[in-house]
Amino acid sequence: MAVDRAAHDHTRVQEFFGVRAADWDSRFPDDGPAYAAAVGETGLRPGDAVLDAGCGTGRALEPLRDAVGPTGVVLGVDLTPEMLHRARLAGRDRSGLLLLADVARLPLTDLSLDAVFGAGLISHLPDPAENLRELARVVRPGGRLALFHPVGRAALAARQGRRITDDDLRAEPNLRPLLAGSGWRMTSYVDEDDRFLALAVRQESLPGS
Repeated sequence: MAVDRAAHDHTRVQEFFGVRAADWDSRFPDDGPAYAAAVGETGLRPGDAVLDAGCGTGRALEPLRDAVGPTGVVLGVDLTPEMLHRARLAGRDRSGLLLLADVARLPLTDLSLDAVFGAGLISHLPDPAENLRELARVVRPGGRLALFHPVGRAALAARQGRRITDDDLRAEPNLRPLLAGSGWRMTSYVDEDDRFLALAVRQESLPGS
């Protein structure tokens, strides 16, 4: 019997985050300033439309709203109902519209956004090249992508009791061509103990289009 890889990946992600949703914020109570700083470097302007892809409990939504102002649009998309429930309990739905959806198949029209913010996103994408291309599909040429984590690769690996490997997608030699092949041009890369932030600009046309 054939296995539906996408369905399997969805189930795995939902199970992983679903059981962790209730205490997710309390496990990482000091990450707020790092989120705000990363959003500040994304280059958002008042009136922009921005997506928080894989928004989880919505910790980026308030700084994103502050960046785009009352005339801007903030969307938060996540695959895990429990995470979105915690975001609503925390009142973060006041900063943006929360959608239960898959970042691999966004319910958005082409070229409808100015930016995408993704915290801890890339390591959970089932098909990173295609999924990053999907993010590019919904962003206007010249729009921005921020791939963020509140700690760097080495610190995260130590926290998880593992070592960094050469095939880590977030390593610059891997991430730069991955982005380029998916419609993005990397403009900045920082990997320090207290943050990971890769910034990219959406190219004029998508590869293969």
